[in-house]
Amino acid sequence: MSKPVPPALAEARRDIDDIDARLIGLLVERFAVAQRVVGIKREAGLPALLEDRVEEVLSNVETRARQNGLPEGVARDIWRQLISATIAFEEKQL
Repeated sequence: MSKPVPPALAEARRDIDDIDARLIGLLVERFAVAQRVVGIKREAGLPALLEDRVEEVLSNVETRARQNGLPEGVARDIWRQLISATIAFEEKQL
């Protein structure tokens, strides 16, 4: 049998669950914009992967993360995964 969860841990878990729900909402918004981007890229004859844009996004994210005290590399690693998923999403539709 597992140990009972301390109330403070239960509260922290609820906070994390709330944050996760908001993050999912933001991801839905981001992919809705990516859907628009697909149409624009298709019309312009552009590929899903634009290396200069990837580097621009990663640089912006790293700067914001650093300014807000996030440990070095955390945001970059997360955004690499997010960008990879977004490119795969776009490639399926182009």
